[in-house]
Amino acid sequence: MKSPTCLIAEDEAVLRSELRAALAGLWPELAIVAEAEDGLVARSSFEQHRPDILFLDIQMPGMSGLEVAALASRRSHVVFVTAFDEYAIEAFRQGAIDYVLKPFALARLADTVDRLRERLRGRPADLDGLLALLGRGRDANAAPLRWIRASTGSHLCLITVDEILFFQADSKYTLVVTADAESVIRTPIQELARSLDPDVFWQIHRGTIVNLAAVAAVHRHANGTLELALKQHPRRLGVSVSYAHQFKQM
Repeated sequence: MKSPTCLIAEDEAVLRSELRAALAGLWPELAIVAEAEDGLVARSSFEQHRPDILFLDIQMPGMSGLEVAALASRRSHVVFVTAFDEYAIEAFRQGAIDYVLKPFALARLADTVDRLRERLRGRPADLDGLLALLGRGRDANAAPLRWIRASTGSHLCLITVDEILFFQADSKYTLVVTADAESVIRTPIQELARSLDPDVFWQIHRGTIVNLAAVAAVHRHANGTLELALKQHPRRLGVSVSYAHQFKQM
């Protein structure tokens, strides 16, 4: 009998490694044929390997887990990996998909493995309507981000958004800058802009979002360009013309 195959898509390397190790212990026969650090890689790996099972982080750069799951509808069994159980609880109740919460609880993952063994006997579910419902609910009800998981060297740290002075795009990463440290995440600036509280965080450049509480002064240069001085950081942040109107009354 052919071993079942699996793709793990999780943008945080530490959590991806933990999930892989846990699955290896709980389900030795499961062949993990690919791992992905973002939604675009997950899509490509899915089309290449056509795995029986997908473990998908809901919030990934490039493409969300919901978008990747839509491609897998009727083709693979789906498990969502999420820190927010309200995103997947309705689908779980309807029996179409399963979910595991971060950080992973071994007992909960064992239950998921048992259900997946049973589901492999049948055809993967049609998820189209359910995923559309989840997507609408997520957009309508999502609260602003309150904390961020970021990498500093080989360490994973949790940062409350109140600590963050600004975000800045840097190659394929996004810098998360606090008063005393810089960390990195893979979430693109545009996705962050949709997830942060717009009354607190303003986008001031295509690649920069600033915490207004961190701004000490707005400097207007002779050529009309704007630059922000920060209270707890020496770096000056330029404001592009597209976003300068936000500071018109300052």
